[in-house]
Amino acid sequence: MFIAGYIEKPERGKDIILTEKGRISNEKFFPTLEEKRLIDQYWKNKSELRKARKKANSIIDDSTSTKAVEIDENSGDSDWKTELIDQLKKFSPGKFESFSRLLISKMGVRIDNQRGIIRSGDHSIDGFGYFQSDEFRTSRVAIQAKRFTNGSVGEPEIDRFKGVMDSFNAEYGIFLTTSYFTDQAKEKAVVGNNSVTLIDGIKLASLVQKYQLRV
Repeated sequence: MFIAGYIEKPERGKDIILTEKGRISNEKFFPTLEEKRLIDQYWKNKSELRKARKKANSIIDDSTSTKAVEIDENSGDSDWKTELIDQLKKFSPGKFESFSRLLISKMGVRIDNQRGIIRSGDHSIDGFGYFQSDEFRTSRVAIQAKRFTNGSVGEPEIDRFKGVMDSFNAEYGIFLTTSYFTDQAKEKAVVGNNSVTLIDGIKLASLVQKYQLRV
């Protein structure tokens, strides 16, 4: 993220460029205290800007003017989400898996520190956890994370994931990707007893924003 100095400030229509810091940094030490302070300030400023826009919308009587303001805000969010997805695509497979487990934990799933934490490429799952509902029913959750720089996630990937879910006795799964899912993959995800929740790149960016996950 350019706020922490890992990339140059993005420009519309141009490639994301890593800085020297971004090329040589060690992900184990991210974020430093200073980087965390900068990122926290970024989120605070963004929140204040959104509140200001919302307040401006509420006092504009002309419906056309209100619509124009809202479209402008949505356009800014879209640019931010595109930037985020581009950065996630630059993660190593292992780093994207760690990021996905962190996001899922923010969503209320208690991540198992042993099961499922295996390096990418071993045809296994990328995380395992437990979710307790309001009725105190605990469900076993399998996690799959695929950092795709291009192409889509198809039915075969969902089918393989479901097979591995069975070996872990998972009651449902969560499949995250920086890309998108084909229609066949979406259909396969809800077939059978163990359904799979699909999170594509756009949803991923929205969840990062919702849970204020620092990237």
